[in-house]
Amino acid sequence: MKRALVLFACAGLALTAGVGEGRATNECRGLMVCVPVAGPWVVVPATRQVQFQVACPRGYVVGGLDAELSHRAIDVTFPGRLGSPVNPGITTSTSAVFDGFYLGVPRQVTSFRPHIGCIPASGGGGSPPMAIWLRPAAFPPGRPVTRRVRTVNAVAGRTTRGVQGCARNERLVGASHAVGLYTQTAPAATVATSVSVTRTVRGGRVAVVVRADASLRVRAVVQVHALCAGAGR
Repeated sequence: MKRALVLFACAGLALTAGVGEGRATNECRGLMVCVPVAGPWVVVPATRQVQFQVACPRGYVVGGLDAELSHRAIDVTFPGRLGSPVNPGITTSTSAVFDGFYLGVPRQVTSFRPHIGCIPASGGGGSPPMAIWLRPAAFPPGRPVTRRVRTVNAVAGRTTRGVQGCARNERLVGASHAVGLYTQTAPAATVATSVSVTRTVRGGRVAVVVRADASLRVRAVVQVHALCAGAGR
C-alpha cells in the first residue's frame, strides 16, 4: 500500500516507553512515548476535496501523522496552526484534520486511511534570552473558526440522519462531510460507493441523510463538519 508521509517529528522529546516494532506506518516514528490512532478508510470523491478528523485520547496531543493511500495520485495534507516553535501542542492540538484530494486521471473514487501518533500533553518552548521583539503592528493569528464534528453511523439497508450546528453566538461559515469505512485494506469501488450522503444547510445547521446499501458488510460512518465563526480570538 502506498503511503503519503505527513510526519511531524519533534526534536528534543525525551520520553520513556516504546512503540511496537514492525508498524507499516510512521506516525510514531522518533517518538518514544506514542499512542497510535488509526482512522477508517476515508472515501475521496472523484471531483472534490474531503476532510476527516482523528482525535487523540484525553491528555494527549498529536505528535506525528501519516496516511495510507489507495492511489498514488491522492494528495493528503493537514492544516497546522501558526505559532513558535513548530511543535506538538502548538502546531497541533488534541486532534488533526486530514484533507484529501484526488488529482489523477481518469477520475475515480479512491480512499485514504489517516493515522496520528499521540504523545502526552506538555508545555511549549521558552523565550530566547537575547531575542529582539518588534512591536505588533496588527492582530496576532487566532482561531476565528471552530470545527464542530458529529459522527453518524451508516446502517446496511437503512436511512440514517444527523445534524451538526454551531454553538450560541457562533455562525456557520462552512460545511463538509466524509464517509469512513473500517476495512483492513483500501475498500473496493463497490464498497466505497455503497454509502451515499445528501447534505443540506438550513438555519445555520448542517444536516445529512445517509443511505447504505443492503449489501454493506463493514462498519461505516459519516463525519459531519460545521465550520463556525465567532468563538475564536
